[in-house]
Amino acid sequence: MDIMKLNLWWLAIRPKTLPAAACPVVVGAACAMADHHFSFLMFICALAAALLIQISVNLANDYFDFKNNIDTEDRKGPVRVTQSGLIKPETVRNATLFTLGLCLLLGGFLVINGGPVILSIAVVSVICSLGYSGGPYPIASNGLGEVFVFIFFGPVAVCGTYYLMGHTLSRGCITASVPVGLLITAILVVNNLRDIETDERAGKHTLAVMIGAAKTKMEYIILVLISFLIPCLMFAAGPYNAWILMPLIVFYKIVPLFDTISRHKGEVLNLCLADTAKLALLFSLWFAAGIAVSGG
Repeated sequence: MDIMKLNLWWLAIRPKTLPAAACPVVVGAACAMADHHFSFLMFICALAAALLIQISVNLANDYFDFKNNIDTEDRKGPVRVTQSGLIKPETVRNATLFTLGLCLLLGGFLVINGGPVILSIAVVSVICSLGYSGGPYPIASNGLGEVFVFIFFGPVAVCGTYYLMGHTLSRGCITASVPVGLLITAILVVNNLRDIETDERAGKHTLAVMIGAAKTKMEYIILVLISFLIPCLMFAAGPYNAWILMPLIVFYKIVPLFDTISRHKGEVLNLCLADTAKLALLFSLWFAAGIAVSGG
């Protein structure tokens, strides 16, 4: 495979979205470390599985949005390889199935170690990754995208990682899953705000299309603010010490984000989307470090 083809596939997997898959695994592993359950092998396997699921969702979204005439020449987001003709639709479809196959193989190993709970998570994750953009009732096209992202990138991924290592759950782990899920959901909110006009014309009923641009902007601000509030509540409620407040180091980054989301629309929001993903990653890394050092 030559460099040009590799670059096309790199474009297809949407590398800027991959930190969103890593964030909950890192935080879940930190919670396990704080409770003396950490396993490096399980961490690496869970991280690989999360990345594969994210890649498969991205490829499926690229394929199904083209098939459903949602991605058109009017789209304001980054280039989509199927819609632009860079990669044949059937090739993208096959790549989606191949990636899911790899995820299932890795999931088999995780199931052996995690039992029925991890099996349930794996099965539901694969089904929903295909149903997010495809199937008779696409999740992303019926106002449920934010709910899906919060659940799977928050409680499911964080608590699933913790359970994989400790075969139990803790109150701290469940609480820690919330800000991670909210921030990653905020990434989707920017995406849907940017595409609100083209999605409406294509008949894609995202939550942004349903509630309008003004309420979508408010939704974004609320999600981000609550995310930063939760470490403060964890410190106030105990048993975490002041190290749990480490995510506040990046709090200043929300100011330009709020300014952009409030005043702009369309392609300008591409930068806001990328910066929100960076914020989620930085928040999660500092949050994970704070949890691991602070203990639960």
